Amino acid sequence: MSVLVGRQAPDFTATAVVKGEFKENFKLSDYRGKYVLLFFYPLDFTFVCPTELHAFQEQLDTFRKMDCEVIGCSIDSHFSHHAWLSTPKAKGGIEGVTYPLVSDINKTIARDYDVLISTSGIALRGAFLIDKTGIVRHQTVNDLPLGRNVDEFVRLLEALQFTESHGEVCPANWKKGAEGMKTTQKGLHAYFAHG
Repeated sequence: MSVLVGRQAPDFTATAVVKGEFKENFKLSDYRGKYVLLFFYPLDFTFVCPTELHAFQEQLDTFRKMDCEVIGCSIDSHFSHHAWLSTPKAKGGIEGVTYPLVSDINKTIARDYDVLISTSGIALRGAFLIDKTGIVRHQTVNDLPLGRNVDEFVRLLEALQFTESHGEVCPANWKKGAEGMKTTQKGLHAYFAHG
């Protein structure tokens, strides 16, 4: 498993479904200057996947208020994405999801992010938080049956933005509104003195 944290996020050009339309030449690098949460999921028309895609949609306004775009990706075709987007939620579909869904039909994107399961040809549940300069700042990879907690990605983005604006680090279990910590012995002592 490759660790991409601290490295440039692998760029890609692919076809995506964006607001119900096919967009050829969809590029990750077009989002430079914004934060990006890029997540991979195994397959359209499956079981855990629609719960995750709807959960990301429910938090989409929160991400966008923090200048972060959400992008989903699987090895399905853009035609499959479009069909799933046209299927009502009550029937297992993702109707109402509005962020881009990228088609990785050639499996090159999943391979570049090292989430491709070579034996089955599908992606693990990888998620990558990318900063405004295109650097991966966080990554997690879940096995297929383990759904993600989208609220944790919101917290991680808040923590990243806090460290960027305050020059302090975020200690364990940090939440928005909590104090950060200076990276000195004095800062550590001050942090524990308040706890």
